[in-house]
Amino acid sequence: MRVGAHESIAGGVANAVDRQVDDGGNCGQIFTHSPQVWQDPDIADDDAAAFRERSAEHDVGPWVIHSSYLVNLCTPKDDLRAKSIDSMQREVDAAAALDIPYVNVHLGAHTGAGVEQGLDNAVSALDELDVHDGVTVLVESDAGSGTKLGGDFAHLGYVLEESTQDLEVCLDTAHAFAAGYDLSTPTGVDETFAELNSEVSLENLAYVHLNDSKHACGTNKDEHAHIGEGEIGEEGMRAFVNHPAVEDVPLVVETPNEDGKGFAWNIQRVRNLRE
Repeated sequence: MRVGAHESIAGGVANAVDRQVDDGGNCGQIFTHSPQVWQDPDIADDDAAAFRERSAEHDVGPWVIHSSYLVNLCTPKDDLRAKSIDSMQREVDAAAALDIPYVNVHLGAHTGAGVEQGLDNAVSALDELDVHDGVTVLVESDAGSGTKLGGDFAHLGYVLEESTQDLEVCLDTAHAFAAGYDLSTPTGVDETFAELNSEVSLENLAYVHLNDSKHACGTNKDEHAHIGEGEIGEEGMRAFVNHPAVEDVPLVVETPNEDGKGFAWNIQRVRNLRE
């Protein structure tokens, strides 16, 4: 079972491996820089080498890079589009340097351009990327608030179908739940995976962000809770992590650090739920 957490790269990207091991994880996610600003990854060659070596030594992987929160592939604004493409290209380059196989991105918001135009904008932006061999861009499911796209699995399917890139999908459980896919029961989990399979094919599910939700199903509110302690709950989380669709899919928690519980607690919780 591959389960880990989104770890900090403070002090150097190689430190994320040590933090992952300390938390009991064996795969994981990182930002290459603060996700709140436009900034290029600044990873020295020796730090990248140390990251690769420590990951191999401790058998930690696959890793995924999460792109900047500022990236908006759906935007109709030329300047934001250009910045988004440039930022994504640098993340793809960083992934290649670190031997990380995945770069994860939200589609973004159409901000009034409409769903169809927003999705077409995302497709054309992704098609401009020069993606290295061994690196795959993952399109993440979204909570669907406002004009953000990706809350409907059909949005993900459209982008995968129309893009010339070999894209795959990252499913975020809290986002899907917020977008209206009820993961709180075994039946709901089965139905959600059936819908995902219908729209994108489960063969394209490469990664999972495993998070419980502080808010009810269909509220479009994105706030994560500890595994089994939110609105999805223990029954839903148990059904999810034991579903055949994710048997070999890496799971990464992006859970809070509160109530005396952090990543280590949530990673162990996932292991306990897996039968």
